[in-house]
Amino acid sequence: MAFQVLNHPVVLVTGGSRGIGAATAKLLAKLGYAVCVNYSANETAAHHVVSDIEKEGGKAIAVQADVSNEDDVIRLFNTLDNTLGPVTHLVNNAGILLPQMRVADMSAERINKVLMTNVTSYFLCCREAIKRMEDGGSIVNVSSAASRLGSPFEYVDYAASKGAIDTLTTGLSLEVAKDNIRVNCVRPGFIDTTMHADGGEADRIERVKHLIPLQRGGRPEEVAASIAFLLSHDASYITGTFIDLAGGK
Repeated sequence: MAFQVLNHPVVLVTGGSRGIGAATAKLLAKLGYAVCVNYSANETAAHHVVSDIEKEGGKAIAVQADVSNEDDVIRLFNTLDNTLGPVTHLVNNAGILLPQMRVADMSAERINKVLMTNVTSYFLCCREAIKRMEDGGSIVNVSSAASRLGSPFEYVDYAASKGAIDTLTTGLSLEVAKDNIRVNCVRPGFIDTTMHADGGEADRIERVKHLIPLQRGGRPEEVAASIAFLLSHDASYITGTFIDLAGGK
């Protein structure tokens, strides 16, 4: 894999301690990015990612921040400014999935928690990144195939939050195109990560894989590859675009 990376890129990967975020952080480091691995609570996992990057000769730091909290986001970006330098690329990946539940049973507390973590965080990180991308830059938002499918009887709140990310991608890409900032989006489907356990069904992919045309779940590394492409100069004429990684579903 040889995506073209220009100058000395600095990338922030939110939710970078596991799953898609960790795979993306490791791949981008191999491609020449200095990587900030953001995490909310799992410090050990985040530092393992940084250690893996450094063992391969890459440059990375781990920074704790709850990216749904405005003060934390400002601190995160200021820390990045003072260590690796101003961000040139952003991967908005942080998100939560709560136990499966019908809409009729959801509390306002649950709904607001999902929206704050999965939507507000993306807005805040985009805002701070754009302020620093004086010479242009690239943002990739991680949405979900759930934004198209709705996740009925399981995660309609999660699906709705990802629908908001699709709209953010479209609107923001138009706002900042004149500033040479590209904003794109990936929409993973059933990817083999620990997030399914957060929803109460660790083996969910096994239950549903017969419904996927490719008859399997995806790997975090497959999503990371598309993120890396969209961030790179090889995608320099692509903005406001979505890549679906859902095995044909």
